[in-house]
Amino acid sequence: MSKRQNISTGAPWEATVGYCRAVRVGAHVAVSGTAPVGEDGQVVGVGDAYAQAKRCIEIIEKALGEAGGSLGDVVRTRMFVTDISQWEAIGRAHGEAFGDIRPATAMVEVSRLIDPAMLVEIEADAILAD
Repeated sequence: MSKRQNISTGAPWEATVGYCRAVRVGAHVAVSGTAPVGEDGQVVGVGDAYAQAKRCIEIIEKALGEAGGSLGDVVRTRMFVTDISQWEAIGRAHGEAFGDIRPATAMVEVSRLIDPAMLVEIEADAILAD
């Protein structure tokens, strides 16, 4: 069995909920649903779906780096949005990060996220090169 590496941000809710930002097992890295939160714990880009999606991707990129990977290793993303009419702004941010990588993806509307100011949450799966 491959060794498991948990990548944590140290946020207090990780222990409470029982998760971490990302988990690497072998070449596979699964990045948890990532919300647009700044270093201060506050929602970034309130009211701006594009800015929020960019922030989610920045956090994902950092977690992948800690696991030894990069956005270029991403094979699948999932985008959860509270207002599907914002799909173009969110899609533009996703396209800027993944336009050349082209992971499989989904964008689905959900009734709400954990904070009403959050418009998007993104998760990702990556396969690291040998």
